[in-house]
This record gives sequence, structure tokens and C-alpha cells, in this order.
Amino acid sequence: MTDHGKSPSTSGDSQSLAMARHYLGRTVDLIIDRPYGSLHPVHGFRYEANYGYIPGTRAPDGEELDAYYLGPNEPLNTAHGTCIAIVHRHGDDDDKLVITPTGTDLDNTHIAAAIAFQEIAGRYEIIRR
Repeated sequence: MTDHGKSPSTSGDSQSLAMARHYLGRTVDLIIDRPYGSLHPVHGFRYEANYGYIPGTRAPDGEELDAYYLGPNEPLNTAHGTCIAIVHRHGDDDDKLVITPTGTDLDNTHIAAAIAFQEIAGRYEIIRR
């Protein structure tokens, strides 16, 4: 994981990362399909953040583009906010957006702590504008 907050070169981006970069700094609406406190349907871990997707998108895995919503610690069905970062997974073309309520910014350390329930340190980097 990098903490410098700079975006690496866009040449050679994975398909998922190229798609995710389009949303950096933009305001988006999310459908939350795995609300805060729910259990993963296969792996059984508990979601410590609201997790969902941007409707109408299609990521390389054939599903919608996924996102963590790092806002209130309560279950939500939908969310609206700004994409402040991308969780770029190494060796997995399934990057995730980091969305916060508009006007809220979090540093990389805070983001890493908030997504640690699902993301393994050292296997991703946080990319910003």
C-alpha cells in the first residue's frame, strides 16, 4: 500500500483501474447490497463498512463496479457521495472505489483501517488523483 496519495502512471493500467479512475473526484450514487454489519454470504466475515456498487456499470468481473462507502457506521440501502480514492488490488482485476459523504476526506491510514475486514495489507495500494 502506498501512503503518498499520488496516482501512478495510467499507462498499463488494468481494465478495472482504468474504469475506476473515471470516478475519482466525482459524485456518485450507490446501491448498498452488503450493509454495515452484515455477513459475507460465502466467506462469513462481517462488513465493517457499507459496501455496494454503482448501478449501470459493468466491471471486468462481469458485475457492477464495487465501492466502499465510508460514512455513517449504520446499515444503509443507498448512498450518495464523492469518490476520494481507489483500492487497486494487486493480482486481481477487481478494484474498488472509496466513496465518502461529499465534503469528507480520509487519509490513507484511515481508509486502510476501514477496509481491513476484507482487504489484505500489502496486496493493494490506495490511489488518488
